[in-house]
Amino acid sequence: MKHADVKKHLRIKGRVQGVGYRYFTWESATQLGLRGYVRNMWNGEVEVVVEGPRNLIERLIGLLREGPPLARVDDMAVVYQEASGEFSHFDIRRGS
Repeated sequence: MKHADVKKHLRIKGRVQGVGYRYFTWESATQLGLRGYVRNMWNGEVEVVVEGPRNLIERLIGLLREGPPLARVDDMAVVYQEASGEFSHFDIRRGS
């Protein structure tokens, strides 16, 4: 974990399951060199927990607001948290 790293917890609502949204998130986060995970939630939302430099996380959030072609993002809740350094890479996790 770098000193300037931050952590953000996102909950994305809309048409975000079954449209490649998790893979899109994984690919985008990996290309930006961010760490954390993405997973589908039982209620139809997608959860993203991401750590890294603030400017790169903000770039990821911009990409996630658009999503892949078949997705539609209706709402995104973003909560700032202290970086923990618990992640070494970005994963797609099984849903909850």
